[in-house]
Amino acid sequence: MFFKQRASADGTLSYFYGCGGKGFAVAVDVVAGDEDWFLEEAQKAAVAISFVIDTHIHADHLSGGRALAERVGAPYCMHESDVDLVQFAIRGLHDGEVLKTGNVVTQVLYTPGHTLDSLCLLVSDRRRSADPWFALTGDTLFVGGVGRPDLGGTPEEMAGKLFDSLHQKLLTLPDDLEIFPGHAAGSVCGAGLSGKPSSTLGFEKRWDPYLTMKREAFVRSLTADIPEKPADMARMVAINLGKAA
Repeated sequence: MFFKQRASADGTLSYFYGCGGKGFAVAVDVVAGDEDWFLEEAQKAAVAISFVIDTHIHADHLSGGRALAERVGAPYCMHESDVDLVQFAIRGLHDGEVLKTGNVVTQVLYTPGHTLDSLCLLVSDRRRSADPWFALTGDTLFVGGVGRPDLGGTPEEMAGKLFDSLHQKLLTLPDDLEIFPGHAAGSVCGAGLSGKPSSTLGFEKRWDPYLTMKREAFVRSLTADIPEKPADMARMVAINLGKAA
């Protein structure tokens, strides 16, 4: 298995991983302008990009996912709730779905809360173990923080959904599971984000203050300290939906 994390100047983190032995790869949360980097990395690893995935409709940056998918002839994937929202064809992913790329297997976890379409990806390398090795947690769970709840509905409702997603989907996973989020420090998509670009679930359970709160305290705390919305958010969302150029 190979795995690469790509960081942008604004704290956005993208991912490229797959099975070098069988020649398959997955690109996740591609930032517009980074398409050539993914193509170059695919060429270096001698792999074909089988899936291009966005963990949600991004509000803080333009996605390069659709452009990359078109260039390599791969399906552009998002949660199935986005099928009727976007103005282009996507492969809608459903909760529990498994994507196979050689010896590397990716399971989709539907985790609404940051947005209504948010998902996480649980990745296993079957040559090592059937157990999951790491999770790409998008904007659901960060190192030292969680996603903001005000981009897809009323903040209180979304914060409640986020609490449920965390406790029903992510915090039930093994403590030694590595987590790789969609942003690090510098992003406005969550509060209290660490500059460290990865962690383990066990460490976050112990030290991320949001993960030890009861539901009512979680909702109250998360909605009391919401950062300013991303600059030019409406335009970026419209472009990422295919409703503007």
